[in-house]
Formats: sequence, C-alpha cells, structure tokens
Amino acid sequence: GCVFTTLETGGEETIWMITRRDVEEGIIEFARITPKNRAVRLALAVQDAGDGTSRVDITYTYTALSEEGNRFIEEFAEEAFQSSMRFWQDSMNHYLKTGKKLTGGSSNR
Repeated sequence: GCVFTTLETGGEETIWMITRRDVEEGIIEFARITPKNRAVRLALAVQDAGDGTSRVDITYTYTALSEEGNRFIEEFAEEAFQSSMRFWQDSMNHYLKTGKKLTGGSSNR
C-alpha cells in the first residue's frame, strides 16, 4: 500500500502505489499513474539463478488515458524501452555493489 511520487525531467509527475508484495514468492507489483497521460502496471518477479545471482522478470502493461497517452505509447519504441531497462539493470547492480544511487538515464517510462 506504499504510495509515492516521482518527477521526470521535463516536469512530468507520476504517482506510484505498491499493489502486491510477496517476499516468499519474490514478487512486487506497482500501479503507476501519470495524470492525463497513462496508467502502467509493473510486475517484478525475482528468482534465484542458482549461481549466486538472481534473475528478474519485469512485465509492463501500458494503458493510455488520453490522446497524449496514445502518442506516448505509439512513440515509445522498443529501442527506447530497452535503453531504459539497461539503465535500470545498471543502476540496480551499481547500488548493490556500492550502496549508492547511479544518476542519469530514465527509469520512469
């Protein structure tokens, strides 16, 4: 039930809510609303990879809330999505190694 907001470069505010958290299953799910633009369901499942590392499966489901949201979804190409996921992976690995936030990139797409 945790609720928080983020602010992207350009001033776009997004409201987040944790909708499911199951430590035993390694699952966390979020609902994310960017007012007058889009709603996103984000689901993460963490599994032991068996070699001292973890595997994380991430699922995004986008829903447009306006014509602007439709344009966002249409223009959010696979390449931009993969770039966002690479930054997310790099930032998580950086934090786990150093305990410090990696800056730059965008993780709120």
